[in-house]
Amino acid sequence: MRIHAKSSYRLPVIVMLALAGWLTPAAANAQVAPGVRAGLSLDPDQFYVGGHIETGPLVERLVFRPNVEVGFGDDVTLAAFNFEFVWKFPRRRSPWGFYAGGGPAINLYQFDGPGDETEGGFNFVVGVENRQGLFFEFKLGVADSPDFKFGVGFTFR
Repeated sequence: MRIHAKSSYRLPVIVMLALAGWLTPAAANAQVAPGVRAGLSLDPDQFYVGGHIETGPLVERLVFRPNVEVGFGDDVTLAAFNFEFVWKFPRRRSPWGFYAGGGPAINLYQFDGPGDETEGGFNFVVGVENRQGLFFEFKLGVADSPDFKFGVGFTFR
């Protein structure tokens, strides 16, 4: 019975080691850059602060930039978890470049009174960024995301 028990664990261990060996180079090449952001939103009218990470290109110029923004004001606190993909357009002899994209959001609304809500939404984003990491962006929200956001941020490269 001991021999059978050892052989039944051997295959899963080999598969796990092979998977770990395969994923380790991928994680080392991921090139994830953290960043900070702040701005203003409309409906709800708020000031927000947050953070993000940006991956290296997934394909060509497409990067994944998930972010968390916490907004204060208008008798509500909003924690927005945004899962955005952005396409970076080629730069023409300039340190500045444009990007555009969007993605789904999970919005946690905590009202001053009763009735907290968790709502899904979607954001469309356009922005301009500097090679050193400074960026300015506009977001349009659909469904239960804030209608409009203007933000400034920095990605540490």
